[in-house]
Amino acid sequence: MNPSTALQATSNFYGGHPALRLLRLALGATERLWPALAVRAAYRLFGTPLPLRKPGHQAAPASGWRTERWPFEDAEITLYTPSAQPHGPAVLLLHGWGGHARQMLPLAEALAARGLRPVLVDLPAHGGSRGSVSNLPQFARAIEYTTARLHAQDSAPRAVVAHSLAANAAAHAASRGLATGRLVLLAPPASPHEYTRLFAQVFGLSERTRAAMQRRIEAREGILMRQFEPPAVGPRITLPTLVVHDRGDRINRFADGEAYRDHIPGATLLATEGLGHRKILQQPDVLQSVVDFVASQGAVSPDR
Repeated sequence: MNPSTALQATSNFYGGHPALRLLRLALGATERLWPALAVRAAYRLFGTPLPLRKPGHQAAPASGWRTERWPFEDAEITLYTPSAQPHGPAVLLLHGWGGHARQMLPLAEALAARGLRPVLVDLPAHGGSRGSVSNLPQFARAIEYTTARLHAQDSAPRAVVAHSLAANAAAHAASRGLATGRLVLLAPPASPHEYTRLFAQVFGLSERTRAAMQRRIEAREGILMRQFEPPAVGPRITLPTLVVHDRGDRINRFADGEAYRDHIPGATLLATEGLGHRKILQQPDVLQSVVDFVASQGAVSPDR
């Protein structure tokens, strides 16, 4: 996927709502008249999960799931576990930016059919979890906190399976000793910096504003964006790792998945065709491959 394709996909994501088109015009005017305010506004928008959630929207994946809410920072994390399957090895399932736990339901059902206990998660400011803004560093902290707390409850997850931005966050958490046995990265992005650039282009922001927004994020979160990229995290990941990425993904390039494979020792890359960014969460062959990997107890053979 070339940069223009990624730009169009990002533009479609942010530009699909009339209010956001008006916001683009307002941001442009603010940038010219009050640059510091434009940086703060861009920072807020960049951290707002879109599309916005509807008030009163039912977040639980379906009947038969038990809901547990954990306060976390200035928001919360919501977990859903199957009521009919209170025991068995846990598998943590994490949605991407702007997503929700229900998107991982097909995989959860496939795991449950193998005797594993799926744990669906709504990350802060997503799905049924309280909060209005979040970001990649908070995703990583939330994943670390969730796995550590499950571990303390004698329910340490056998594997962590994460999609899109949560995969980026999970890889960073794994590089810091995440308390799990296996890692599955579904359509992971390789460069948070690149996404800030696309965001700035979509909203017509100057490089000066984009760079100031990035510095604001990094200063507030206490971490640099490049610390989330595959060359930084990959060599420190010791978990058996499966990367799944579609060659035609219009959100995160296939090369991003290759980067994780190349930098994580022994990682396996499952390349798909024609599924794009989200259908990999539903396609039966992909689900079966993920379940087989999670359930496996043996060594992993790298696919290079």
